[in-house]
Amino acid sequence: MSIALESAAQQEAAVPRSRFWGKLLRNRSAAIGLTLVGLFLLLAIVGPSLVPWDPIATSWTTVRKPPSAAHWFGTDELGRDVLARVLSGARASLTAGVISVSIAVAIGGPLGVAAGYFGGWTDTIISRCTEALLACPFLILAIALGSVLGASLTNAMIAIGIAAAPIFIRLTRGQTLSVKTEDFVEGARAIGLPHRWIIARYIIPNIFAPILVQATLIVAQAIIAEASLSFLGLGQQPPAPSWGAMLSTGKNFVQQGQWWMSVFPGVAIFFTVLGFNLLGDGLRDALDPRES
Repeated sequence: MSIALESAAQQEAAVPRSRFWGKLLRNRSAAIGLTLVGLFLLLAIVGPSLVPWDPIATSWTTVRKPPSAAHWFGTDELGRDVLARVLSGARASLTAGVISVSIAVAIGGPLGVAAGYFGGWTDTIISRCTEALLACPFLILAIALGSVLGASLTNAMIAIGIAAAPIFIRLTRGQTLSVKTEDFVEGARAIGLPHRWIIARYIIPNIFAPILVQATLIVAQAIIAEASLSFLGLGQQPPAPSWGAMLSTGKNFVQQGQWWMSVFPGVAIFFTVLGFNLLGDGLRDALDPRES
């Protein structure tokens, strides 16, 4: 009986791997998003070693120089190479996006599953607290938590993760409510399987796909939130490079003609966020068994 239930659960679960990749790569938007995300991940890993400039080394002889053969993206107000800082800042932004979303999933996933599976007072308490947190806009809540925790990249990631957790609580609760009414879950209960076994073997595998899609989309929001916190001085601290902090500094020199100090980190944020959004939309279509 247990083997039959497991087989039914697997049939209800994800799209076969080969079909998934085929659908994903046939989606032009998803392919572009995957390319952009892969490119920025590669630049974040190996990019800083490809340029000869130290991202935090100052030079008073090259202050605010425009883009040139020596400095492709120009230099900033302290003579630091903007390209080197953009590449190094990619590590901070992508790390903040991935880790903060991981924190959100680690908090929101179990709470959402507990609320949806057990119901009753557990669902009532978790749902009311979630609704209270969702009443505050995501970015405002992240800024408030960042102010309380203090200015650092680590605290910014924690603040963003906590602010995003209610999104995953609501999502996993709804998905769990849907899956727990399936025949294979009812059958598992009927033969007396423990709750932890049912959740681990039948609930979580069948709600993984929408959580993955949502996590990909929230990474984009988390990157914007990290840039916003850094812009306000609550994220990555100087002299370590951060796209948000570079925007904050560069805006002071735009009217003086030094546009490159803010344009290049802004373009990096734009294309990174675009990549994750396109990839998330593509994953949603590829993981949907109703889509041919």
